[in-house]
Amino acid sequence: MFEQIFSLECWKLFLADWQLFGQAFGVTVMVSVLALLLALALGIVFGVMSTSTHPIPRFIARGYVETLQNTPLVLQAYVFYLALPYIGFYMGQVSVGIYAVGIYHGAYIAEVVRAGIESIPHGQTEAAASQGFTYIQTMRWIILPQTVKIVMPPLVNQMVNLIKNTSVIALIGGTDLMNRTNDWATTGASIYGPPFLVCGILYFLLCFPLATWGRKYEERLKKRDIQVADKPADGGALQEAEVKAS
Repeated sequence: MFEQIFSLECWKLFLADWQLFGQAFGVTVMVSVLALLLALALGIVFGVMSTSTHPIPRFIARGYVETLQNTPLVLQAYVFYLALPYIGFYMGQVSVGIYAVGIYHGAYIAEVVRAGIESIPHGQTEAAASQGFTYIQTMRWIILPQTVKIVMPPLVNQMVNLIKNTSVIALIGGTDLMNRTNDWATTGASIYGPPFLVCGILYFLLCFPLATWGRKYEERLKKRDIQVADKPADGGALQEAEVKAS
């Protein structure tokens, strides 16, 4: 395999089919984006439910989070692809990748959101209630806006993991980058070096900028927290929320 990386002939054969890999890379990007949108939606909803004062929403949210976090993503993908057709739900490989990866990472994002919400001083929730805010209004106008900057670094980590986990489609014969690479390498001339090297580089190009931005953003937050550590709270968040909600 390593010898093939330095073989001009292997690279010529590989580059002759570059369009196949370009299409597969596009599928991986599409699955990543759609799965991320699904994961964010589920994560916010179940994260907020986890902090509810009512036991039923908390129970539902904990059931979702614990079930998804404590079972393998591969198993969940197989359930979508192999089990659901028995009850009348049929999905293609790409759809399975979007739903399986999105729902799986939604559980982790829900925990990130829950931790972010609980990091906000409880006094702000009590102050909002005293001003007549409902629970939804309190979350919408006061808590969640402050939570965003807190959860962003771990959220970026989840984005990176989500992109890498889209490769689960390869296990069910999808048309993503990982499966295309494996199919091309194991068919015909059995050339492994160039396709897997390029596959790794493409995943790196997707993940590394996100991971780097996340680290820099976290460093900026730490510096900002140090600068404002000695400043007294002025209730600005609640006052601003009152204006927006009115």
